[in-house]
Amino acid sequence: MIFSSDRKALRRMYRDAWSKHRDGVALSPLEQQIADVIAKHPEYHAAVEAADDDRDYTPEQGETNPFLHMGLHLGLGEQVATDRPSGIRALHATIVARIGDVHTAEHRMIECLAETLWESQANNRPPDEAAYRERLERLASKQL
Repeated sequence: MIFSSDRKALRRMYRDAWSKHRDGVALSPLEQQIADVIAKHPEYHAAVEAADDDRDYTPEQGETNPFLHMGLHLGLGEQVATDRPSGIRALHATIVARIGDVHTAEHRMIECLAETLWESQANNRPPDEAAYRERLERLASKQL
């Protein structure tokens, strides 16, 4: 997975993977994952292609950070692939089946992940896997 706190380097990784994808150049497995997530978000293509690596995206300005959003997709994909936290792969399958669309289901799951990460950061503690799993279980059992 992607491990860096260098915002410019991370954004460059997205831009390079997307550029290679558009040009038909062979991609590494990680680049392919990144390109797949970008392809599912046409509303973020301009941000990925932009040269401004330092732009801030703030809720106060009514913006969603496209790189954070896509990073959460990548993180969720890694969780499902490794089944960590334990049982997330089955929960993913259940939520996808209930909602009927993989991308929409993953957006709902990402809301659970983002809330868990926000609480972790706000309370200066590691993410609470049990609370995260409970959120996902509620989502899996929720009636539409």
